[in-house]
Amino acid sequence: MPVQHFTPEGLLQPTPYHHVAVGTGSRHVHVSGQTSSLADGTPVAVGDLSGQVAQALRNTARGLAGAGATFDDVLRLTFYVTQWEPEKMEAFMAGAEAVADEIGLPSPFPPSSLIGVNCLFAPGVLVEIEATALVD
Repeated sequence: MPVQHFTPEGLLQPTPYHHVAVGTGSRHVHVSGQTSSLADGTPVAVGDLSGQVAQALRNTARGLAGAGATFDDVLRLTFYVTQWEPEKMEAFMAGAEAVADEIGLPSPFPPSSLIGVNCLFAPGVLVEIEATALVD
């Protein structure tokens, strides 16, 4: 496996993600920001953060698979969430947990950042997910 995930002693624990990923593969995979739309542009889970997280993660998994990668190969995930408040964490995590087995999302996650933003590219888009992976 080209990516090793871990959390060194002395860093905040527990967290829903590992703090460090070390990659030894040779092909970089960058999945652009994925949202909760279907392939034809139909929005999924309008107004529902949990549902949008789940669909955006499904789309991220499809992008990774298209390059021959899985979440096990992910070095880093970046989540952009509109109008972020800590109270939204429960809904955010519920969306991830709802699809984790389906898409092979490990627990804890690969190293991740959750960034609150005012808005994303279109009204109604509550979350966007980027992934960087490394494969042999």
